[in-house]
Amino acid sequence: MISKNVRVRFAPSPTGPLHMGGVRTALYNYLFAKSKGGKFLLRIEDTDQTRYVEGAEEYVREALEWCGIEIDEGVVAGGDFGPYRQSERNSFYREAVEKLLESGHAYMAFDTPEELDIMRKEAEGKKEVFQYDAKTRGGCKNSLSLNADEVEELIESEAQYIIRFMTPDEAEDIVFTDEIRGEVCISSAVVDDKVLVKADGLPTYHLANVVDDHAMEISHVIRGEEWLPSAPLHIMLYRAFGWDSPKFAHLPLILKPTGNGKLSKRDGDAGGFPVFPTEWEDPETGKISIGYREAGYIPQAFLNMLLMLGWNPGDEREIFSLEEAAQAFTLDRVVKSGARFSPDKAKWFNEQYLRSQSPASLANDFIELASERGLNINSTEAISILKMMLERVSFLHEIFEAKWLFEAPKYNDFNAKMVRKKWKAETPLYMADLKEMFLSISPFEAEEIESKFKAHLEEKELGFGQVLLPLRLALTGEGGGPSMFDFAEYLGREKTISRLESGVLEIAKLKAE
Repeated sequence: MISKNVRVRFAPSPTGPLHMGGVRTALYNYLFAKSKGGKFLLRIEDTDQTRYVEGAEEYVREALEWCGIEIDEGVVAGGDFGPYRQSERNSFYREAVEKLLESGHAYMAFDTPEELDIMRKEAEGKKEVFQYDAKTRGGCKNSLSLNADEVEELIESEAQYIIRFMTPDEAEDIVFTDEIRGEVCISSAVVDDKVLVKADGLPTYHLANVVDDHAMEISHVIRGEEWLPSAPLHIMLYRAFGWDSPKFAHLPLILKPTGNGKLSKRDGDAGGFPVFPTEWEDPETGKISIGYREAGYIPQAFLNMLLMLGWNPGDEREIFSLEEAAQAFTLDRVVKSGARFSPDKAKWFNEQYLRSQSPASLANDFIELASERGLNINSTEAISILKMMLERVSFLHEIFEAKWLFEAPKYNDFNAKMVRKKWKAETPLYMADLKEMFLSISPFEAEEIESKFKAHLEEKELGFGQVLLPLRLALTGEGGGPSMFDFAEYLGREKTISRLESGVLEIAKLKAE
């Protein structure tokens, strides 16, 4: 019997890096469990050894950890329903398939790949599609069409065989309630006799996931809509075992930014945005794909973006902490149609999270980024820079594009077009007057600097544009940026004057050309 307690699972296959769509599936499972006071399990479905990729399982765990999605039970976390890696659960599957064989819900099929290919081509010749089911199984080589002696002889000769599920001889409607889509009705006639156990003796997804979900008392199966066509088979399997089935919820696809189809790595490569949560290095080619972490995303912003990519809270809110999302999350607010991904919206979420943080809370991260670039800054400097720049960037690393924050601009750093337009013949005299004014300011802090600057302009009968923009050019080489009064305080009196003097000299060289 399925437990009345809410128990959900995220069950990826270790066949490559975890796609952001997979992270969203994990997130929705996690939020649903938390909203119901339930458990979130991580199970690794590694029965397809031909597609196994070294390091993929570790990648899944590390990516979820970076996102902040905590595992209640599963690989590494442990629990009372293990093992949580399917390759370690073969005894469960052998017992289950024996039960199906004995009850007549499964059978052995000895058809070779070549024989099946011939049947497919014959069907194509008749403009039909071959499907191994109630209509065709009698003409195939299996334990239903062969007599007992023929079957025994094939087994003794060690002929390879697979085990298939036997769909009903008479088509019936498989009806179930999807927690997102409502009532779903699919005829069993469109379901073929799926393979349950492969020739290598390993179970397929269909058998293993049903057996494991029952054994682990999974109450709700929340997965991508690509598994919706398989739901009737899974429901028939539950019936064949005599088990209650869990409730199903099939999530919408994440669509590419433009055009039709689901979001893929190819779209990310073409659009210059990541589709994986963290960096992935292909073990065969060595090719590295950056993740959202390496692109500079805050994990909470990444999760918030995924949350809103297919779920509607019912009001205008867009920003949710993980705890707030868990309180608000319901499956009936998950959309049915595909959710279109927007790289710009993803950046917007990161901007919101950056700006909601205090500069002090981001200082250590910023210092680490600076160190990676060979820059040595202290906590006080980091906080000052962040105060000036957080409102101007989408990612912390973009701050380092403003090289003038860390060193005085050189000849080639100056915005030549702006210099030609705004630096007049009398401007060096204005800068000389500013230098004298800066020497008189005490304390050398933004508020006092701004007050003295305005009084200076009034005394000299000058406009802001005549003096402030040239000052910015001299100090930074650029025509835009944060408050020059804040920047001057950050530099300090000595560096401000030094930059002003060197800037005037460099601009003079530029003007002389």
